[in-house]
Amino acid sequence: MKPISLAKGFLTVGGWTLLSRGAGFARDIMMAAYLGAGPVAEAFLIAFSLPNMFRRFFAEGAFNMAFVPMFAKKLEGGEDAKGFARDAFSGLAGVLVAFTLLGTLLMPWLVLAMASGFAGDARFDLAVDFGRIAFSYILFISLVALLSGVLNAFGRFTEASFVPVLMNLMFIAAMLLADRLGWDMGYTLAWTVPVTGVAQFLFTWISASRAGFTLWPHLPRMTPELKRLAIIAAPAVLAGGVVQVNLLVGRQVASFTEGAVAWLSYADRLYQLPLGVVGIAIGTVLLPDLSRRLRAGDEAGSRASFNRGAEFALMLTLPAAVALVVIALPLTTVLFQRGAFGAEDAWNTALALAAYGVGLPAFVLHKVLQPLFYAREDTRRPFYYAVLSMLVNLVFAVGLMPVMGFLAAALATTVSGWVMVWQLWHGSRGMGTASRLDERFRERVPRIVLASAIMGGLLFAGNLALGPLLEQSGWRYPGLAALVALGIVGYFGSGALIGAFRLSDLRALRRRG
Repeated sequence: MKPISLAKGFLTVGGWTLLSRGAGFARDIMMAAYLGAGPVAEAFLIAFSLPNMFRRFFAEGAFNMAFVPMFAKKLEGGEDAKGFARDAFSGLAGVLVAFTLLGTLLMPWLVLAMASGFAGDARFDLAVDFGRIAFSYILFISLVALLSGVLNAFGRFTEASFVPVLMNLMFIAAMLLADRLGWDMGYTLAWTVPVTGVAQFLFTWISASRAGFTLWPHLPRMTPELKRLAIIAAPAVLAGGVVQVNLLVGRQVASFTEGAVAWLSYADRLYQLPLGVVGIAIGTVLLPDLSRRLRAGDEAGSRASFNRGAEFALMLTLPAAVALVVIALPLTTVLFQRGAFGAEDAWNTALALAAYGVGLPAFVLHKVLQPLFYAREDTRRPFYYAVLSMLVNLVFAVGLMPVMGFLAAALATTVSGWVMVWQLWHGSRGMGTASRLDERFRERVPRIVLASAIMGGLLFAGNLALGPLLEQSGWRYPGLAALVALGIVGYFGSGALIGAFRLSDLRALRRRG
């Protein structure tokens, strides 16, 4: 992949992810209005988190981190990439079918593992019902992740990036239909989950077929290459499991406070916007690019790819983190406070959002630093680092829960995220030229920090000035838009003046996209 296509890849994936997150906002705004932070909302959020948690465990966070570098290198070397992909597809499908059946049968225990605070009230029975309906989603979406890895290795980012957009559009349509036809909203959302999974799978399977990779499942067989894939993936699967334990700890802590599962989920949606747009774009594009360059022995190109990815990440996530902390309450009030979602819900969601915002740069830097390991097929050290981060998260969340309640879960996620960054950075220091920071990065990052601080001051002052508008129903959205515009102009204007970045660089990147 040439440098110009790397920039184009960042913009393509980032653009589609932005559209997906925007549609996700609309979905969550509607869900908050219909269900608020009540028992049906919390039960559905726990049920929906189960297949998504195991999806990240099996596919996106683990299996694909081993599969993509091997597949990309086979493409680069002219080997049997199609046969390898077909064997991996069949092996993953076989495991997932068995796991889906087992998870559906064990749903009461899975719900207790996620939210033991639900035991003994209406939320538990609802979560079990919703979970049994929704759990088959893991089968389809995990195969979608593998097919997306094939498409990304070909540089076909648009098709793979449209998948989450499709999911959010289907949820929005389902809620509108349920409202119009009088269907039960909770069960409508639960049934929409597997229907969406089927639609996403068909879309990516057809897209892969058009790219020349028609993957039909067959009886799984343990080939030497698949055995090697399993050996490489095993530590990443365990590392992915450790990450999910962090999420599980957060859900458990939140489940003992009525409404907290929903507050954390809505806050998570807000900070996932910049995390998804930047972090997923970088993680999706950087891993196959580094794998190809390292195979070709291109150390200088690998270093440039790593540094531009890190610079791009910090240029967008540092100001986003400052904004999420400074204007957390205006964001949650304007976006979510309506219908069944009250002022107390907005305030508690804002507290969680500010806590997550402090960790946003760390979560994105994971996506920048991990490919340095995975491109070298080193999945063991990230696993060890993840274990230590998990222990930090567990001690922080459980230890501070009696003091700060549900907020301990959000702060623990942020603290453990920064611990993981430090470990990844320290561990990558022995990787040679490819992992070293170049002069341009060292010059620009302090200036990005300064531009972000200037923007934070402007947002604080703007929030004080526009506060009355944000409380009036007819002016809430224009007021928030004005506040966001002030931050954007303040950041990019001050950043250009002090040399944090050049507007000509941004225009060139846009033209390349």
